[in-house]
Amino acid sequence: MLRRNFFITVITVSLLLLHTSCDSMLDLFPHSSVATDNLTEEDADLLLTGLYYYTQNKPTVNGYITQDILGGNFIRGGASGYATYQILLNDLITPESGFVSDPWNGYYTNLYQINEFITSVEKMTDSDKKNSLLGVAHFFRGLVYYNLVTRWGAVPLIKVPTTEDVAASPETEIWEFVEEEFGKAIQFCPQFSSNEYVSKEAAKALMARVKLATGKKAEAATLAEEVITSGFFGLDQFEKIFRRTANNEIIFAFTNLPEESSIRTSTFFYTRDSSVGGSYTYAPTNDVMNMFDPNDKRKDISVAVQATNNVLNKYPSGETSTDPIIITRLAEMYLISAEAKGLSNGLGRLNELRTFRGLAPVNPANETEFIDAILQERHLEFLGEGFRWFDLVRTGRLETKLNLDSKFNKLPVPSREMELNKLLEQNSHWKSAE
Repeated sequence: MLRRNFFITVITVSLLLLHTSCDSMLDLFPHSSVATDNLTEEDADLLLTGLYYYTQNKPTVNGYITQDILGGNFIRGGASGYATYQILLNDLITPESGFVSDPWNGYYTNLYQINEFITSVEKMTDSDKKNSLLGVAHFFRGLVYYNLVTRWGAVPLIKVPTTEDVAASPETEIWEFVEEEFGKAIQFCPQFSSNEYVSKEAAKALMARVKLATGKKAEAATLAEEVITSGFFGLDQFEKIFRRTANNEIIFAFTNLPEESSIRTSTFFYTRDSSVGGSYTYAPTNDVMNMFDPNDKRKDISVAVQATNNVLNKYPSGETSTDPIIITRLAEMYLISAEAKGLSNGLGRLNELRTFRGLAPVNPANETEFIDAILQERHLEFLGEGFRWFDLVRTGRLETKLNLDSKFNKLPVPSREMELNKLLEQNSHWKSAE
């Protein structure tokens, strides 16, 4: 099985690569191009380890917290000048902000490496091993473009290694490509063996997410149910899921070991005086702190009060270590299945999850109340996991729920990118707001 000691192996990978340097909008950092002739399976395994490393780290910390910041879950920690999330967003979300540009740069840097990997592996002799390698790479490329399209909508669609300027493709075309990538991943990825590795089941889980986002509810429900009934997973306790303990719920997560990681999200959420230290950059809003029922088994793991400070408690490492980066877990499949099936057929899955989490069943009177119940359950279940903003965007609730301007339905294209690539334009949400 592929070893995951990234810190050591990525250094080794660099010795196998030919260094080239590029200078375009989508290539702000020097890249390494793979020597593609006579690539062996051992070489490809080593490069795949590097691909896991890139895909874990290149979104940057900002990329992982974007959804929860934009979703109104946090305010500035300890800063009275940022007493509301609206003030925080107006400060953070601008075309000039590093909070916006860092993930963009990271995703496209990652994409360059994925495209290089696919180009190299496609030259190998046909085999099951080759297909498996390509399946994982297509999964990662689908994940990158899912993150791009949900944040920016129309973005440059780049399928091969290139340093040329590329115009943005329509949002619908990006969504179609994401489906294609996860389709290939479902076809070629190996069956689940560990939540540390990309699998066929992980690809189905993310395809279910995409199908729901694009309104293909029947397909979303079918895929979610296939994962639920696969026999590999089960709902599990938050104490296991978020405390680096063996559990049955995680479908795929980046291990994010300290020696390999530049993603130390938890430092943002704890105070300097806490036992693990932290910058306390962001704090849960009072609404978030108060949204949990006293009987909700998720509450104490999700949020806590340290001294007088509200903190997100899902990632307990602070400055002392790192926490796994969960990409998908079984609870999401329960809620995708429920939402996709609608009130009459989906209520059972919603209440099954609620019962497991210690809550009483709900009985919505109509479809609108049912979607409200689903979104509330997703809020409780996935706080701090990167879902809230797009949940509100895709259901048309962002502006009314959070009292935000319509421009916040998308991120602005970074100003620096438009300076470097004259084919890029600001997206319509932010162009109309200028």
